[in-house]
Amino acid sequence: MSAVVRMLALLVLFRCGTAAATEVRTFQDPAQQQRYEQLVKDLRCLVCQNQSLADSDADLARDLRDEVYQILQSGKSDQEAVKFLVDRYGDFVLYRPPFNLMTLLLWISPLLLLFAGLAFIWRRSKQQNPAMAAELTASEQERLQQLRKTTQQQ
Repeated sequence: MSAVVRMLALLVLFRCGTAAATEVRTFQDPAQQQRYEQLVKDLRCLVCQNQSLADSDADLARDLRDEVYQILQSGKSDQEAVKFLVDRYGDFVLYRPPFNLMTLLLWISPLLLLFAGLAFIWRRSKQQNPAMAAELTASEQERLQQLRKTTQQQ
């Protein structure tokens, strides 16, 4: 019985710890809150790299969320918030980096890999199997003729 009580106490403590970590933000209107939530979903956490700012618990992600919040509270646009972060951290902060010379390989690499795979398959299909290309011996030709005759008779 005491093990159950301990487990419940741990669960309550765990839940209280996560509740304390929740960030509380106030917005002027629901549209501004929607803009904020969309921005932090579209921006990448620089520490976690595979999480958005909204999903990350890293300290830098919290700081960046604060920065985005302050920019929006000051009346600036979404583009200005994104530009501020890109100027500071580079295109890596964006989940969808722009198409330019620096990101060209990133954007065309899937096509290059597809074409390379298709070229490999095409070349392999054009190559003849050396075992198949060999001439049959006289005894093998005789056996082949016998097999053809028996299949034709059936």
